[in-house]
Amino acid sequence: MNQPLVLDPTGRNRDAESAELHTRPATRVDILGVQAWAIADPDLLRELLTDPRVSKDARQHWPQLPEVAGTWPLVLWVAVENMFTAFGGDHRRLRRLVSGAFTARRIQALKPRIEEITQSLLDELAATAPGESADLRERLAYPLPIQVIGHLMGLPAALTTGFRATVDGVFDTTLTSEQAQANTAALYSILDDLIATKRAAPGDDLTSLLIDARDTEGDGSALTEQELRDTLLLVISAGYETTVNLISNALAAVLSDPAQLAHVHAGRATWGDIVEESLRHNAPVAHLPMRYAVEDIKLPGAVTIAKGEPILASYAAAGRHPDAHGDSAADFDALRGDKQHLAFGHGVHFCLGAPLARLEAEAVLRLFFDRFPQAELLSGACLDPVESLISNGPAHLPVRLNPKTTTTS
Repeated sequence: MNQPLVLDPTGRNRDAESAELHTRPATRVDILGVQAWAIADPDLLRELLTDPRVSKDARQHWPQLPEVAGTWPLVLWVAVENMFTAFGGDHRRLRRLVSGAFTARRIQALKPRIEEITQSLLDELAATAPGESADLRERLAYPLPIQVIGHLMGLPAALTTGFRATVDGVFDTTLTSEQAQANTAALYSILDDLIATKRAAPGDDLTSLLIDARDTEGDGSALTEQELRDTLLLVISAGYETTVNLISNALAAVLSDPAQLAHVHAGRATWGDIVEESLRHNAPVAHLPMRYAVEDIKLPGAVTIAKGEPILASYAAAGRHPDAHGDSAADFDALRGDKQHLAFGHGVHFCLGAPLARLEAEAVLRLFFDRFPQAELLSGACLDPVESLISNGPAHLPVRLNPKTTTTS
């Protein structure tokens, strides 16, 4: 058997890895010492994401879990007890508890708040001294989703900083096993503080709603205590980390190619087109650990995923697959006719927060370029990725907001 493709934990080798993944329907890969089948072909990936023979429950369907539980840095991704890792009836039960907070009506009701926060952040950016650059990931793409998810979850301001640091650690695949375990402990400590705070003083927020579901049915039929903690972890972390990448990637794409902004200004494209092309071109999550074969699954090319073997959804590579998007798949083009992507998943695990992420990204793009139409990337800026094989976005996004007013002495 050929040696597995070792995925770079820093994310710097992503383009070359994607090119390799495009050469076959399934590729055996090494993810920090654990082997899995990476799927980048979008048609095959859609099939597997809806195949009843594929599970997300590592406890039931991944025999290797006990072996790696104490040493694999990404064990939290597969060991949490929430709808992200649930299968069958458990998934339906857990998703139902959260879905009410993400209805179309509730998301649209957040639009004025999103625009208010965005305008406030742009006001702060406008105070940047002439000649100085501003990091849009740090000062715009990060704070908006954090404030929005904080509003939705009733997250006290005092806990926001701690959550950001620890969630960043969840996505950082350069951490050692010991560092990852320490980060997980810190994260659960913050979650326990949040639960205690909301139990003492409930509010009109999703955290309080979930606590009430847990405490009303204390036997765990609605939600166990661990499911409560892990559901909060999922909603808070997924609610901002992926949106940060979406906003950063979309801003970077427009700033890198003025023709894209010209398409919007001329009415040839909308900000929605920019968002969808960004999701296709740079999925906010490159690889998502993991799913498992409930039984042997035969694939094209004489490949069989054996019962119990892990499956890795390689969304970034799928978005740029030439079989789906032709020779220009690696190019960003807001006018592209087919912008189909799997950036938010597919099937029963499709991301509940997708409409909210889209709403935030469109608001940022529209309001930012209204305020700073001449903004440009800092000359010579190198958009290195965040250090992760999971999270997919630039670590920094330095720009000149008003380059034509910059003076030199």
